[in-house]
Amino acid sequence: MCGIAGYLGVPDPRVSGRVLLQRMNAELRHRGPDGDDVHCGEGVGLAHTRLSIIDLAAGAQPMANDDETVWISFNGEIFNYVELRDELMAHGVRFRTSSDTEVIIRLYEEMGPDCVERLNGDFAFAIWDGRRRQLMLARDRMGVRPLFYAWHRNTLYFASEVKALLQVPGIDAELDPVALDQIFTLWFPLAPRTVFKGVLELPPAHMLIARADHVEVRPYWRLAFPDAADQRREHRGDAEIVEEVRALLIDATRIRLRSDVPVGSYLSGGLDSSLIAAMACGFVSERLRTFSVRFDSAEFDETEFQMEMAEALGTDHSAILCRPTDIGAVFPAVVRHAERPILRTAPAPLQLLSGLVADEGFKVVLTGEGADEVFGGYDIFKEAKLRRFCARQPLSAVRPLLFRRLYPYLPKLQAQSAAYLKAFFATDLDAVGDPLFSHLPRFRSTAGAKLFFSDALKRALTGYDALDDLRADLPADFARWHPLSQAQYLETAYLLPGYILSSQGDRMAMAHSVEGRFPFLDHRVVEAAAAIPPRLKLNGLTEKHVLREAARPLLPARLAERPKQPYRAPDSASFFGAASPDYVARLLSGAAIGDAGLFDRGAVEKLVRKGRDGRVNGFRDNAALTGILSTQLWREAFVTGASGKDLEITQQAVA
Repeated sequence: MCGIAGYLGVPDPRVSGRVLLQRMNAELRHRGPDGDDVHCGEGVGLAHTRLSIIDLAAGAQPMANDDETVWISFNGEIFNYVELRDELMAHGVRFRTSSDTEVIIRLYEEMGPDCVERLNGDFAFAIWDGRRRQLMLARDRMGVRPLFYAWHRNTLYFASEVKALLQVPGIDAELDPVALDQIFTLWFPLAPRTVFKGVLELPPAHMLIARADHVEVRPYWRLAFPDAADQRREHRGDAEIVEEVRALLIDATRIRLRSDVPVGSYLSGGLDSSLIAAMACGFVSERLRTFSVRFDSAEFDETEFQMEMAEALGTDHSAILCRPTDIGAVFPAVVRHAERPILRTAPAPLQLLSGLVADEGFKVVLTGEGADEVFGGYDIFKEAKLRRFCARQPLSAVRPLLFRRLYPYLPKLQAQSAAYLKAFFATDLDAVGDPLFSHLPRFRSTAGAKLFFSDALKRALTGYDALDDLRADLPADFARWHPLSQAQYLETAYLLPGYILSSQGDRMAMAHSVEGRFPFLDHRVVEAAAAIPPRLKLNGLTEKHVLREAARPLLPARLAERPKQPYRAPDSASFFGAASPDYVARLLSGAAIGDAGLFDRGAVEKLVRKGRDGRVNGFRDNAALTGILSTQLWREAFVTGASGKDLEITQQAVA
């Protein structure tokens, strides 16, 4: 794992290209504390900060080919680099190093930009081809590693994180109101838009090719599901599919253990991370090191299951206790690393966990992230299935009772009447034909937090609907997919890279120079899972059925059969009480809210009083409080704190 940055064109004459690259590197030092360097050529510059994991001695970057006509700055890992290297050597290609970085260079020399199609990995890289006078930027299929770019005075700048782009004279932090509206609706900005006006994100599975006279951004892969009719004609037996899933996951885990430094594993106590840890134990020569987060509240804590799994596998286990006060203390750093407002505090414990991993001397951890998206594990999939049942029989008195089975870990919900459950869950039943049907309750519940927007912000957003943008972005064949496949696509193609992998994944791990690796997001696993009949993923109301069957030979029965408990963390409770952080009162004060101009001062003051009295209970108010506070923290970190300029909201900002 590393940080990359650079430019194509002529940088601002007030700062030399080399000095600019060094300043950009300084902002990315947390991503690569083991070394840094820059390459300056005519009209091009590449920068790199290194986290040494493979070929510790000879893998420094930026790296060039033999005649220095091709240069690369690369962030991430290519997990099939061993096989690719052997294949290239069999065709006469000679290597100077044993790094995966050089494999990309040699493959590019053979195939040009099409080389990305051969890579199995989590990556973001820049290749400068001096012969073609061409810059290539590329990002991995699932969006694990970040990559941003911006134009200023006909020069293209790029970096792993936006904070490095803000070192460029003339690129200033300004809020994009549309992106904020998207976050307060979808949880994420819809790529390529970011919350920084004028700064773009290279979408997952895309490449950017830039020459002096032409710039093109194009996809090289996309997630796709078979037509629903084709999936019903699946010819393989269930046992064969289960075995294929198990074999693919074992291999995906095996190649993600390739490293010249020790590799650990997260162990949350759930099915996904437990399965990855169990598979990893089959390939390590010593006891696997595992890590987890504990909470002091039974509502969030899974210590019992973590310890049971660690004992069953014989791992050397460490855990960090996360209290609400810890979340409050670290939250400003979380926002600065996430580089965006967020609606949940869930990234904070993961930032603390990566700190534990780093303190224990580890740079690499495996994680179970992605299994819920790929194999149908989220409650929202079951909820959508029940809502479709209710739409077919809206007068049924029995089916609404099934909603109790969705959230066994929420005792307050279990106590509600059937009438309440029907009113709460059986919403938008007349919208079954909407491509966003599965997610409409979540989006509309989240969008309730926009009641706290200021009048000025509401005017600037007049006529805008984030859901329309999302609908317009869906692939043409989306309507032909099974409803579960549609819901999975929304999670996997949008929420996973837009929120989970960014705000909770790469950014929180790299805050402490730790690389997360995701076997469930191996593109071979993703493609195979997309082809599996929906009945094997959501079997009745049993989520991830095929994965549970694949896990049975490897896990204790209680863990293989355990219902999913989603990862959550305390929200409003983290910001109030005797140990309330000073920044909370300062940034949520009437004066600060009024100065920012983004939120309604009176409404926020009422919400803050509820928080101080311990009366913020519902999802909307918790999301609103966390979103407002994180927006204020984002603004202080990147806008007023950096430049002292106040934000001006205009109707033109929506364009």
